[in-house]
Amino acid sequence: MRRLLFVMGLLTLGALWLGPLPQLAQTAFFAHMTIHMGVVALAAPLLALGLAESRFDPVRKAPKFFAPIPASIFELVVVWAWHAPWLHYAARHHMSGLILEQSTFLLSGLFVWLSAFGGASSRGGKRTAAGVAGLLLTSMHMTLLGALLALSPRPLYSHAVGFSGLTPLEDQHLGGAIMLVVGGVSYLTGGLWLTVWLLRGLTLKTREAA
Repeated sequence: MRRLLFVMGLLTLGALWLGPLPQLAQTAFFAHMTIHMGVVALAAPLLALGLAESRFDPVRKAPKFFAPIPASIFELVVVWAWHAPWLHYAARHHMSGLILEQSTFLLSGLFVWLSAFGGASSRGGKRTAAGVAGLLLTSMHMTLLGALLALSPRPLYSHAVGFSGLTPLEDQHLGGAIMLVVGGVSYLTGGLWLTVWLLRGLTLKTREAA
């Protein structure tokens, strides 16, 4: 199962980066956001779950480095920084900017998901609880940024031109909705999944103690 998840993650990255989306993203904000969400909310969790608790799991070797809440804060800084107008312009219109942006998105996404799901095989401890907090925090800031983009009364990027009949504002609203739904739901689902594991682990420990 781990190998299948890892391969699915690689295939997802291939479809996002080698397909038509990077070219389309030069003019369509929603396409750029689709790549972003595909990397951090689909490919990254698949890759992380494929690595978690295997012999290639980096959390087992350096658990203190992979702290879920700091990882979530790191991703918050990365995501919000790349949506600043001048960095966003560089990623939309220069290949070097796009490569740097996508690399940091993947690394920060893996950092969060591995911090939450990697490490010890037993569930119900402090790491799992921190993983729940980290994923829910990420879901919140993804939802907040998505709402800002989707509900803004004016375009936030002066270089936006719209796409195929969409005005720049409509294109931005569509991209924000993609982030709001995909990003928010993915991290929220991961947090709820870990919550179930946490409760099961605590229940098992209570039974053993009794």
